[in-house]
Amino acid sequence: MTGMEPPAELDNVVWHSLVGPRSHLAERRGQAARFDPGVSVFAGVPDDASPSAWADLADLVGPGGTAVLGRRSLQVPKGWETVLAVPGVQMLAEPSLDVTVPDQAAIEPLGPDDVDEMVALVAATDPGPFERRTVEFGGYLGIRSDGTLIAMAGERFRCAGYTEISAVCTDAAHRGRGLASLLTRAVAARIRARGDEAFLHAAASNTNAIRLYQTLGFTIRTTCDFAAVRRVTDGERPADDPPAPHAR
Repeated sequence: MTGMEPPAELDNVVWHSLVGPRSHLAERRGQAARFDPGVSVFAGVPDDASPSAWADLADLVGPGGTAVLGRRSLQVPKGWETVLAVPGVQMLAEPSLDVTVPDQAAIEPLGPDDVDEMVALVAATDPGPFERRTVEFGGYLGIRSDGTLIAMAGERFRCAGYTEISAVCTDAAHRGRGLASLLTRAVAARIRARGDEAFLHAAASNTNAIRLYQTLGFTIRTTCDFAAVRRVTDGERPADDPPAPHAR
C-alpha cells in the first residue's frame, strides 16, 4: 500500500473494521455495530450516520449502555450525552519507516495463555482500552525480563489495506531502552509482510508518544475524536449533552 493515497475508510476506521475484516468479532444491529464487549469497547455507525443509525446503536448497547466511538469528526446527536471525550491524532507509516528488527530473539508472540500478564501490564501503563479477549485481534508481540512481561504491542482496527498498531506499552521500570520502538517496528514488519500498511492512534495530549512515532517514520494524517457516549433514557435529564471535540 506504500505510496498510495490513504483511503477514506480511515476517517471512520472503527465502523469499516466492524463491517469489514473484523466482522467476525462484531455484533451488528441494522446500521450500527460494536465489537463483542469481551473483545473491545468500540462501536461504530456509518459515515453519514442517520437518526435511525443512532437508534440502532441505542438498541445495540441497551438502556443506559455506553458506546465508545472513534472517527475523524464526531457529532453526537441530541438525546445522547458524552461521558468522556479524548481528542486524538491518526498517524500513518511512511515508506521510510524502518521495519528492521535487530533483536528478534528478545521478542515473542503473545496469545490467550498470556492474557493475565497482558491485562496486568495494561493496568500498570494505561495505553488505552484493553479487554481479556482483545488479544483475539492478533499480532501481539511481547518482551520479557526474567520471565515477566515488561513490554508489548499488537494489532486492532483493520480496513482497506491498513492495520492499526495498538496497545504499545512498557513497564515504567524498563522505559528508556527502546522497547516500544522495537515492538512497533516488529508489528509494522508483520503488517507489511502480508501486504498492508501500518497506522496508529495517539491522544493529542500525548506529545511524547507522538514525537516517538514521528522519529520512527509515522506522520500525522488527521486529528480525530474518541468519545464514550451514552443514550439518555426516557425521563432522564441529560448532563447538558456536552459535544465531543471536533477535528480541526
